[in-house]
Amino acid sequence: MKREDLLKEVVEHIDIKKINPIEMVDAMRKMSFTSRDLARAADLYNLMLEDKNCKVVLALAGSTSAGGCMQIYVDMVKNNMVDAIVATGASIVDMDFFEALGAKHYQGNQSVDDNVLRGLYVDRIYDTYIDEKELQNCDKAIKEIADSLEKKPYSSREFIQEMGKYLVKNSIKKDSLVQAAYENNVPIFCPAFSDSSAGFGLVMHQVENPDKNVSIDSVKDFRELTEIKMNAGDTGIFIVGGGTPKNFLQDTVVCAEMLGKEVPLHKYAVQITVADVRDGACSSSTLKEAASWGKVNTAYEQMVYAEATSVLPLIVGYAYHKGSWKNRDKAELSKLFNV
Repeated sequence: MKREDLLKEVVEHIDIKKINPIEMVDAMRKMSFTSRDLARAADLYNLMLEDKNCKVVLALAGSTSAGGCMQIYVDMVKNNMVDAIVATGASIVDMDFFEALGAKHYQGNQSVDDNVLRGLYVDRIYDTYIDEKELQNCDKAIKEIADSLEKKPYSSREFIQEMGKYLVKNSIKKDSLVQAAYENNVPIFCPAFSDSSAGFGLVMHQVENPDKNVSIDSVKDFRELTEIKMNAGDTGIFIVGGGTPKNFLQDTVVCAEMLGKEVPLHKYAVQITVADVRDGACSSSTLKEAASWGKVNTAYEQMVYAEATSVLPLIVGYAYHKGSWKNRDKAELSKLFNV
């Protein structure tokens, strides 16, 4: 195998604007199993957008951005279909910021010899390949941003905002989630920010600046996201995957209560996951289970047990072509902190 043969077939991100799935989803509504769950999830997401008092928050985990869904998230931001985002560092840095700098993800093979890939400096996400050399360029760009900032703690939202500024000046691929969120005042939080290329870049920065440096304050993240919940009132949460973003977002209701502020439970909730519910883990905990913790209202919730790249285009595409987003006021929640 040669590197050039492995890094040849580019992953193309699906464009929901070009494909209208309304008739398909409406037909699936009359079916059973995952099809009917999918249709109800599409209805609930559309309800979030129709509800003029509701702010929509996307929780994003897993590798859907590398797998072809990156443009979906960009279009959600550009078309006022989401007001805030909570994500893994990998989704934001290793996938989105990575491509914004000109790198690509490539179609591969999950049966390949991974030791051979390592020797060729090619990383693998199931059947998707990444050029490790380009990923290290991403690490260095994060270091460059950190080096340019005042040496103090930042929330991940603040640092990602600086990444957005950097992309306005330096991006090659204009359809970037980080850049679109920056330009539309949609805050992005990564509660485990260092668990990504950002971590390598920040470590390099701190090694070179041992006495005074940039760091990420995850407690400030939690406080800021809770402030969004306290200001937002009714909220709808759209969860892709699970993990830290899911729990971090749901916990804002409880945190607000601990601060003496009564806020409504998350009014609408959709989760797409393949996790098994029997192991007691957070990623597999159902939205109904979250009600016992005082996080989610169960009147409008739907679990969809499916691999996200197979259903996300239908759910979001349905809401996009329904057009309810056209009548929403822009929340521009980043402005809560830009004082």
